[in-house]
Amino acid sequence: MPKNTSRRSGSAVSKPATRTASAGGVGRVRTKFFHEKGNPFRLRCGAELEGFTLAYETYGELNADRSNAVLVFHAMTGSQHAAGLNTSVPGLDGRWIEEVHEGWWDAFIGPGKAIDTRKFFVICANHLGGCYGSTGPASIRESTGMPWGAAFPPLRMCDIVDSQMKLIDHLGIGTLHAAVGASIGGYLCLSLATRYPDRVRTVIPIATGAETTVLQRLMNFEQIAAIELDPNFRGGDYYGRTPPHDGLAAARRIAHKTFVSLQDLRARARSEVAFNTSPFGWYEMNHPVESYLLHQGVKFVSRFDANTYLRILDAWQWFDLAAEGGADNLGEIFLRCSAQKFLVFSIDSDVSFDPEEQAGLVRLLENARVPVTWITVHSGKGHDSFLLEPGLFSPHIAQILNAR
Repeated sequence: MPKNTSRRSGSAVSKPATRTASAGGVGRVRTKFFHEKGNPFRLRCGAELEGFTLAYETYGELNADRSNAVLVFHAMTGSQHAAGLNTSVPGLDGRWIEEVHEGWWDAFIGPGKAIDTRKFFVICANHLGGCYGSTGPASIRESTGMPWGAAFPPLRMCDIVDSQMKLIDHLGIGTLHAAVGASIGGYLCLSLATRYPDRVRTVIPIATGAETTVLQRLMNFEQIAAIELDPNFRGGDYYGRTPPHDGLAAARRIAHKTFVSLQDLRARARSEVAFNTSPFGWYEMNHPVESYLLHQGVKFVSRFDANTYLRILDAWQWFDLAAEGGADNLGEIFLRCSAQKFLVFSIDSDVSFDPEEQAGLVRLLENARVPVTWITVHSGKGHDSFLLEPGLFSPHIAQILNAR
């Protein structure tokens, strides 16, 4: 039976953590590059890549028997830079802006933190299809000398996992001590656990689910339409021209309101309206939450690529854990995980991945007799709580990682 534990936020942990990459953390880090060459990499869609590169970072040291590795999957618009301070990654066409210099999970990874780098060797890779150094639509295609653009093939979640397992093989790691991922990073955790059951012991999916919901499909479709309807999109072949920033900003605004609770969104918005005339034409903005969302979209386009955004959304829309794992249904596929243990997190104010999604996942694991602990975090931060409130997650993560 799963343990269903609630942890309520109090005054000591309800504020976003002050994240200091240089003090008490892993310090300065650099991105490394893994190149898979020589063998075509076949994707689920049937297409093949003539090779690929993954940008990745590691923290801590691999022990003698290579048994202490923890693989961290980032969320949709994250990167390989999970911890520490990294001020430069080459070849990104200006996307490595100051906002991403500090690791996105720096409050969770480091000496004495949830994933303690004195004990564990931590790996985080930019997803295949990404725009932070891994092979993706913005990358130069070796056969043409031009960016892939629209020619970059469709991806599925299993392709992203398969590419990272090539990296794990390259590092000489047979079995991972754990895999951790939040949001769609949680999808990747589940894909790894069910498709490579002998290669991971502990699985920690955070604020995620076992399938794509109808609401997520609708939200994702709105974002796809926003980008593709931008006249600068040009069917995905916009490199060297004006990029579809208006469409990408609109997509980000559509998504952003599901990342934070409405209460927190109002608290984040400044009291004044940043623009007293419409940036679009007719409508005159009159409330600070409008200015806040406008700013979030404008800020985002300087650090992300529209084609990558679409490729990841497409993988999300098509996500089918059972089919990608060669099983008839979700009940069957989790039978493979009996030798693993799971720690599942819900966030009670999450509207991106409703807690009912984790409830369904836990039922599947319980029915398959997989050991599972289920933690419900009580937070006013919404989906982003997994980034902002380490105090609500860290004790549970540390406990299961350190358990014998």
